Amino acid sequence: MSISDLFDSGFKERNKGHFSSIVRVAMENGHISPEEKLFLDKLAKQLDISESEYEEILANPNKYPVNPPYLYLQRLERLYDLSKMVYADHVLGPKQKEILKRFALALGFTPGNVNLIVEKALSLQVMEVDVDTFVYEMQHMNR
Repeated sequence: MSISDLFDSGFKERNKGHFSSIVRVAMENGHISPEEKLFLDKLAKQLDISESEYEEILANPNKYPVNPPYLYLQRLERLYDLSKMVYADHVLGPKQKEILKRFALALGFTPGNVNLIVEKALSLQVMEVDVDTFVYEMQHMNR
């Protein structure tokens, strides 16, 4: 097995873990809404999750380990990805803030400032900033 195969394999497993953690968040209320289903369908394609893997994860989202970002920078980068997906195409419509708030809490942001974080994240997506600008603005939003 080549190094690139190992990297691809590890990357794929991380994507499955990331996707399964998002599925768990979406299923917290006991079901997945039609808007959440559309979002998950789109996310699965972006994360290169096959149809069989998708069905397997929906059936048992606890099968794959959660890889929560340890570093604040990594949490911001993952928040950027999630906020970009939530905002794109307005698939979630009025539920954008609600689901992004749940994702932000799952990423480890605190309940005390999660509303402010979600508002800022979505406003930065409206401005179509890149990940570096997003991270910078999020890190400096209280200064």
